[in-house]
Amino acid sequence: MIVKSVLQEELLTLAEVKELLDQIRLNRAEEEELGYELRRAIRHAEIFAKGTAEESRQMVAELVKLEKMTREIAVKIADVRPITKDELRAIYAKERFTLSEEELDGILEIVFRG
Repeated sequence: MIVKSVLQEELLTLAEVKELLDQIRLNRAEEEELGYELRRAIRHAEIFAKGTAEESRQMVAELVKLEKMTREIAVKIADVRPITKDELRAIYAKERFTLSEEELDGILEIVFRG
């Protein structure tokens, strides 16, 4: 399939992608056989998605409110769901700033609630 132009672009968590792919699977299952790429994408989302789409949306919304947080990082955190400060630091490794212990604790608290 050749894509001529991008109509819409939005960052989604894996849980949200899984939800969308499930809807596509249900709609197409009756009409036609699912393509290889779609089957692989669905399988990947099923394996790696953590939690529900609603939980992920809430977590991203809470994380974005924090200082030193971008939507991209919030989506990564919602996908990975780090449980230690070292895992969280790894996500922030490419950023030009470091997080204090209090900021790390605040982020981990949001992740554990989600």
